[in-house]
Amino acid sequence: MTTAVIVDAIRTPSGKGKPGGQLSGIHPAALLSQVLTALVQRTGIDPGIVDDVLGGCVGQVGEQAVNVTRNAVLGAGFPEHVPATTIDRQCGSSQQAAHFGAQGVIAGAYDVVIACGVESMSRIPMGTALMGADPYGPSVAARYPDGLVGQGISAELLAAKWKLDRDTLDEFSARSHARAAATAAAGGFDNEVVPVDADGVVRRGDETVRPATTAAGLAALKPSFRDEVLHKRFPQIDWKITPGNSSPLTDGASAVLIMSEDKAKALGLQPKARFHTFAVSGSNPLLMLDGVIPATKRALERSGLSLEDLDAYEVNEAFAPVPLLWQREFGADPDRLNPRGGAIALGHPLGASGTRLLTTLVHHLQATGGRYGLQTMCEGGGMANATIIERI
Repeated sequence: MTTAVIVDAIRTPSGKGKPGGQLSGIHPAALLSQVLTALVQRTGIDPGIVDDVLGGCVGQVGEQAVNVTRNAVLGAGFPEHVPATTIDRQCGSSQQAAHFGAQGVIAGAYDVVIACGVESMSRIPMGTALMGADPYGPSVAARYPDGLVGQGISAELLAAKWKLDRDTLDEFSARSHARAAATAAAGGFDNEVVPVDADGVVRRGDETVRPATTAAGLAALKPSFRDEVLHKRFPQIDWKITPGNSSPLTDGASAVLIMSEDKAKALGLQPKARFHTFAVSGSNPLLMLDGVIPATKRALERSGLSLEDLDAYEVNEAFAPVPLLWQREFGADPDRLNPRGGAIALGHPLGASGTRLLTTLVHHLQATGGRYGLQTMCEGGGMANATIIERI
């Protein structure tokens, strides 16, 4: 069977996803173009050999409409014959792009493919694509007559179900910032972050990391999603989710160069890792964020590996309860969980987060000599992807 390998994986620094953030002045297609250009320059490949570019983006409206990935490919100067498409599996969009790309290589449909993602939350705020309309329709409303809820409420429901107290959530969140800050200070992100030209100013560092964050400081923040109507519906909620234990609104882009192992050898390229196992799963759309559990179980079953075989796990920190309930469910080693910090510190640029996590995981395994790593991402609507890679 053809082996799909990762030749390189890169990302932009994070930018605060609001006006004035360090990447907010860049059109999202141009932001992704810079990453695609850097990927080609770093690897030395001829962009004309790329069979397809698969990109993730959630807010596909306005400046991110009309196939933002194709527009980024054109903006990066790739030959016009290189196609591209844009995928929406919510927060896992670019992780799904990596799955589709690697699976295409394994199937023989591609020799060389780029999986990537972009999200400018400063320019396309969350919810913009709804345009004030109902995305569910009458059939979904009939199936869930009490109504579905936003992700913040789902995070509250999971914190209550798993009995995760506020101190635990805040301590985990402070640890995320501490780990990210320590990694940055030691130069650990130097190989994964590519500089971005933002209106003539070169940005190199993650804007969302706050090195001085403490659990005590986070404890002073007020809950973000308190709602008296929903409290009557869900009396078990005691309102623990705050801006401090949630991922921030973020601008960013990331990209991964994937090809067959034979193609890499023919081009004289040294792969960093190979794709080992893929899984995707649905879950209760009301709880929504716990899909990482069935997706991980499915990945482990398919891989023949145990959790103990894995040297690192990247579990997206959309909200602190997600990695914490995952850790508790699997009895996972906390030292291997998001060892470079997670989205609470590094940001969560929605459509770009999947390949951002993959980038961080690849470079962590390279730096530490670890063999196997797992990445899993909860997704809007009650879904999750899981990926296992093996360092080469």
